[in-house]
Amino acid sequence: MSRREADEHAADLPPGVDAPVFAEPWQAEAFAMTVALHGKGLFSWSEWAQALSTEVKKPGAAADGHDYYEHWLAALESLLASKGLAAKADVDAMAEAWERAAHATPHGKPILLDNDPSPTISVVAARP
Repeated sequence: MSRREADEHAADLPPGVDAPVFAEPWQAEAFAMTVALHGKGLFSWSEWAQALSTEVKKPGAAADGHDYYEHWLAALESLLASKGLAAKADVDAMAEAWERAAHATPHGKPILLDNDPSPTISVVAARP
């Protein structure tokens, strides 16, 4: 669901109930990851603001902002790569592994990376 679609559905909510802050669960997860990584001291808020600003200002950004969290995610990936924490290729490989795991998981069951039918990456423990 796009931000625009979420806003349209907000009109169906009862009076006094605001539209969801995030149109999709992955947006909330990207937000939470950013806050958690900052909390671990991996980057400052000014570094984050610069990375996000760079992405949002790129040509092709939607004037209505419906692609804001796509830019958010790109900024996070870029910042992690620039800090040497996660190369783009590693992030892409992990995303593909989760996608395969999701497709291999029966409906209603938790999606686990162990469900990836053709693992091509090794899961590395998070830094302390």
